[in-house]
Formats: sequence, structure tokens, C-alpha cells
Amino acid sequence: MKIIDFFGRRRAVVSFEFFPPKTPAGEAALFATIERLRTLDPAFVSVTYGAGGSTRQKTTELVTRIKHEIGIEAMAHLTCVGHSRDELGAILDHLRGNGIENVLPLRGDPPAGESTFRPAPDGFTHGYELAAFIRGRGYPFCLAGAGYPEGHVECRDRERSIEHLRIKVAAGLDFVITQLFYDNADYWDFVARARVGGITVPLVPGIMPITNVAQIERIASLCGARIPERLRSRLEGAREDEAATLQIGVEEAVIQCRELLERGAPGLHFYTLNKSPATRAIFEQLRIDGLVE
Repeated sequence: MKIIDFFGRRRAVVSFEFFPPKTPAGEAALFATIERLRTLDPAFVSVTYGAGGSTRQKTTELVTRIKHEIGIEAMAHLTCVGHSRDELGAILDHLRGNGIENVLPLRGDPPAGESTFRPAPDGFTHGYELAAFIRGRGYPFCLAGAGYPEGHVECRDRERSIEHLRIKVAAGLDFVITQLFYDNADYWDFVARARVGGITVPLVPGIMPITNVAQIERIASLCGARIPERLRSRLEGAREDEAATLQIGVEEAVIQCRELLERGAPGLHFYTLNKSPATRAIFEQLRIDGLVE
């Protein structure tokens, strides 16, 4: 099923994101996580794509298994990194042949050890070019894209970020998933600017529950997300206490998600880091609140 068709049918389109594990043990743990989260009836799950195409085959394998063996709709991430147009076409052919209907085209991050993005020979420099390529070749995929409420780490100008998003949507995106953020004001400002800019597709907030202080500080720094001072203060007091950090992370995410859904966000996309306890606890509280099915 195409993910765009879930919007309007569900009270909130809730989804989970995973990354391909590097070891058989990691893969077994991932599928155990997916089985635990399956009972929450997510609309879909997505699987990321490693820098330089390092997980290309694994991404395809995972989305195929998740869709056909577990029975959850799946979306494959696909990046421009290290791929020519012919290679990208072959990957898209393979996804379509495996019955995958949803793709998230991205530029992607530079491979490890490189600080700037360099397109492959006969490749693409921007995510919108990949989206346009997919549409131009007539692939029937539902396409998602990335949005940046606080601006992209390489472009902190929020107005320019909206213009970049407008170009991506015009290239063929059906909906957008945002980068993680911890101040809902940033999301609502992003939505307002997008609507003024003529962007009408669903803008789904991306949520990363906090389970480890050092980890989230590192991730936030890498993606240019701000941790509000009030939240930072709470986390600092629990820095060395894993259980306390998890509790704070769940409490804060419930507050954040509750406000987003009550004000009309079309859904929630959880960056799970391949773990289930925090996401499950948040979802179950939102279900008690009557905000998710």
C-alpha cells in the first residue's frame, strides 16, 4: 500500500524508523524489536541506507522481509551517495520487483572520513534530483522526503530551507518527514512557513525519544538540532542514571507528541535507534489519551 493513502484514513499516521544492523546478532535483535512494536499497528516502518551505499543490499532485504514476512508496510531509504543513474535505476527496479511501493529519496551524508558531498560520476548532487529521476522514469512509488524545522546543518537559513523543500516537493514528493526537534515551536513555525511557500503535502514530525544523554547530545550536534535549556537541565541531572534518563525521555516525548497531535500534526515518525521500550511506552500513553489508534 502507498503510504500517502494512510493520511486521512487514520487519526494519526504513526511510523517507526530502523537502521540495518551490521551483525547477525544485531539483525536478530532488530526483528525482535519489530515484533514487539508490531502490536502497536504502525502505518509503516522505514529502513535507512548507509553512507556510500554500504547497506544497499541489506536495506532492500529488510524492507522486503518486513513487508512480506511480518506484514507491515515498509519504506526504503535511498541516497545519491556513490551511485550513478544506472545504478540507482537498478536499485529502484529491484525494489519494485520485490513489491516495495514506498521510497524515501535523499542526497545522503558524505562517506566516513569525507567532510563534503561529492556526486558520483553520472550521479546526483541533490535529493530533489533523485526524486525527479524516479518520477521521470515513471516508477509508481510513493515518495517521502526530509524536512528541517531548524534548517539543514549545511544551511541554517530557514527561509532558504523552505525554498529547498518546495523544490523537492515539486520534484514529486507525496509527504515529508522532519528531522528530529525538541521544541514544538520550531515545528509549527516550519509548517507555517511551508504553507506560505505553497507546500501542501503532509508534514510529519520526526521524534527521537531520549534514552542516553551523551548519545542525544552527539546526534543533535550532528544534525543541527537544539536541545532547549529546560530539557537540557533535566537531562543533566540524570546523565549517569540510565533508568532516570529513559523516564525523562519518555515523559518529555509524551508531552511533545501529545501537543503535536492535539494541534493537528498528521502523524508521528519515531526514530527508534532499533530499540522498542521508549517508543512503546510513549505510544501506549498516547493511546490511553485517545490520540492514536
